[in-house]
Amino acid sequence: MTTTAVPVEPREARGYSAVLRLPGLRWMYLAHSISMAGTVAAEVALSILVYERSHSPLLSALVLVVSFLPWGLGGTVLSALADRFPARRLLVTCDLISATCIAAMLIPRVPVLALLGLLLLTGLVAPLFQGARAASLAYLLPSDLFPAGRSMLRSISQIMVLTGFAAGSVVVAAVGPKWLLGADAASFIASATLLRFGTPRTPAAVHGEPATAGSVVRQSLSGLRDIFGRPQLRRLLVLSWIVPAFASAPDGLAVAYTAQAGSKPTSAGLLFTGYSAGMILSEILVARTAPATKRRLLVPLAMVALVPAIAFVAGPPVLGAAGLLVLVGMGSAYNQGLDPLVLAASEPSIRGRLFTIQSSGLMTVQGIGIAVAGIIGSLVSARYVIAGIGAVGVVTVGIVAVRAVGLRPPRAEPDSSVG
Repeated sequence: MTTTAVPVEPREARGYSAVLRLPGLRWMYLAHSISMAGTVAAEVALSILVYERSHSPLLSALVLVVSFLPWGLGGTVLSALADRFPARRLLVTCDLISATCIAAMLIPRVPVLALLGLLLLTGLVAPLFQGARAASLAYLLPSDLFPAGRSMLRSISQIMVLTGFAAGSVVVAAVGPKWLLGADAASFIASATLLRFGTPRTPAAVHGEPATAGSVVRQSLSGLRDIFGRPQLRRLLVLSWIVPAFASAPDGLAVAYTAQAGSKPTSAGLLFTGYSAGMILSEILVARTAPATKRRLLVPLAMVALVPAIAFVAGPPVLGAAGLLVLVGMGSAYNQGLDPLVLAASEPSIRGRLFTIQSSGLMTVQGIGIAVAGIIGSLVSARYVIAGIGAVGVVTVGIVAVRAVGLRPPRAEPDSSVG
């Protein structure tokens, strides 16, 4: 008697490794790493260059303000482009526009206001780039891998933020800001090359309307009304924005908190590092879980992004505060449970606009959240502001989450086959 061995099915591939096995995706993430590192380091270089030319702390600080400012505008009036053109072509074009703007900053004796204007232009195309890339991932990745695909982008961004600011300061001190800006321009060209020749082409038909379909601004605003006219999609977008809007308060008050805690203001770097470390760890761990687990973790992780901030009311030392921000950062992986719901509530023809609007809204609300925390923090002790915003955030996000995704499992349908 012989027995036939039953083949064992391999465990379903999950996480970042499964994403990187797909054709062309490695080049997309390498392109993101290169351009993100150049962008972060260049912010340091441009701030120093503006200060050297103007000797104005205000104009130097405006570099960061201008980095945030155009996201809302670009994401609103240009979002239709993300659905009009094939994603790869649009991504390459955005990279080349950014490379041209950064290279123009190297022209001798460019006025400071012109430098800020060029930075503004790169910020206008940034949400369009992110929206087109997310729509491309939604097409190239199976739906169960899409959350891990976007998670990997967030993890890379945080790693580059951590290393880019530190490396940028060192390199600027060694070679000067112009060389670093030149490297940033080169990083965009490298990114465009990798995307053009290394990644799959997304068919234009996936992105809906042809390139000649009416006014871009009119179509963008029409798409905005369409997206927000869908109750479920609107609630999911609001949920994707409202968590970071409240969770950004510790970032805005990190320097003030460390000073009020009796530490050197430079110790604020521990708080920024704690948040980024928690975010990277959580994104990697959650990416390896099953889709159903991601869905169950959505609301708990959203609360993890807010609840630890309430403990700031006790005024923990800087190391304790950094530990709390590790927990806050770990809450960011709630997006991996939210992304599949956004996909299910939308169709491919609007996803370019949808993800462009989502990206621009995210940057806008984070900027507003940091600004509001800073304003209140000028009147009230930072620890009370952080704790208060965390408490208000828990209540607000709880209400929004109930409406957007519910907190109870769906009721079982009766079995019609049972007589």
